[in-house]
Amino acid sequence: MNTTKNNKWLELIIVLAAPLLSVIDVFIINIAIPTIKKGIHATDGEMQFVIAGYLLGYAAFLITGGRAGDHFGRKKVFFWGMLAFTVASCLCGLSQSAWQLNVTRFFQGLSASFMVPQTIAFIQVLFTDTKERAKAFGLYGITLGTAAAIGQVLGGYLSDTHWIIEGWRLVFFINLPIGIITLWATHKYVTETPKHESTKFDYTGIVILTFALFSLIYPLIQGRESGWPLWSFGLLALSFILFVIFIYNQKKKLGRNGNPLIDVRLFTIKDFNIGLTAVLFHFMLHTAYLLLSAVYLQNGLGISALDSGLYFIAPGILFIVSSVMASRLIVKYGKRVLQVGVVILFVAFYLQMTLWKPGASSGLIIGLMAVWGFGNGLVLPSLLNVALKNVPSQYAGGAAGIYSTFQQTASALGVSVIGGVFFYFSKESWQTAYHFGIIGILICVVMVGVMLQLLPESESVKKRRQKVIKV
Repeated sequence: MNTTKNNKWLELIIVLAAPLLSVIDVFIINIAIPTIKKGIHATDGEMQFVIAGYLLGYAAFLITGGRAGDHFGRKKVFFWGMLAFTVASCLCGLSQSAWQLNVTRFFQGLSASFMVPQTIAFIQVLFTDTKERAKAFGLYGITLGTAAAIGQVLGGYLSDTHWIIEGWRLVFFINLPIGIITLWATHKYVTETPKHESTKFDYTGIVILTFALFSLIYPLIQGRESGWPLWSFGLLALSFILFVIFIYNQKKKLGRNGNPLIDVRLFTIKDFNIGLTAVLFHFMLHTAYLLLSAVYLQNGLGISALDSGLYFIAPGILFIVSSVMASRLIVKYGKRVLQVGVVILFVAFYLQMTLWKPGASSGLIIGLMAVWGFGNGLVLPSLLNVALKNVPSQYAGGAAGIYSTFQQTASALGVSVIGGVFFYFSKESWQTAYHFGIIGILICVVMVGVMLQLLPESESVKKRRQKVIKV
């Protein structure tokens, strides 16, 4: 690739539109959920699937999206992924029923799974210098944190806006101008990367994994609303069978030197398994909390959608601050940094559960959300490093793909399981619902802490601690 120094930073800014939009689309929906529910007369279960369906489409095709960039060229896949995402966003905004919205949200997530991996790949290709690459990944992280804050604020503002069309539809149509500008800029300024046409796709693996995830998540959401009929247990049993078939299928392809979707040899690494389990519980609680807090602020505490969105600015800023701190401190203190973050999260959630009651002051609400944001910044961005630190370099790419897939699947499960508990008790009262929802979140926090304790300390941190003891 012949890319000048200035051009590659311009290309990075353009392709950062993918993670920006994908994160905004998760956060913007949380605040808008109550308004969307009224707009299309949906049930609580259908609204859960508005989030979980997006995450399901995202999780099932992340690895495939990354490989598509290698095979067809990253610019081409990014362009068509962005185009599909923009079209799907408009179809979401035009939806007339919950069923239409959930289907288009699934395809929105699917298209995101093809465009987002190209951003990380572009960083690796464009920035060969170690320092420049670190700056590029730092900009990537800042984009994610900023997108979270923007999403919450936009969700609140647009939900309360009524301009020609219903405000909640603008939540989806906001992607149209951004998508068009990004498509034009990609065509004009982004350079195509070398193709690796020898890369093959594991089509059967994709199909089996997608159906397995759907069979697990759909009954967890709809089964509760339907009174747990026989079909819900049947689908859960089917998901278990499909996951077993998937693992067998991947092992078989690996044995004959095929191209499996997932390299199952990674699961023989104990530390990797412990790290993934920590990822499972953290992203379950993280995504569930975003849903629960957004709904409870509006329905339980009577705060407007716009003000609810503004409440997320302080935790968003502190998330970025603590993320930068953690990236520096983890070199010296290792997993202890994350463990401190876990303790802060536990305290923040416990105090929210006990103090967030009707009539609570805005200062108390924002203050406890800020504490959550600070603690989350110490944990979430560093989980990737913790989960992959002992993975051999030859498996790094496959491990990163599994991590991303696991992350999105865990997010969908958090919305399904903890969100299901929350909406079940909402029939009694929103305060009771939030109480039991936070109990589920606190259990996940404890499990993250247990997994971090089980992880061995890195050798560099051990040596540094031994020097301190000797002194």
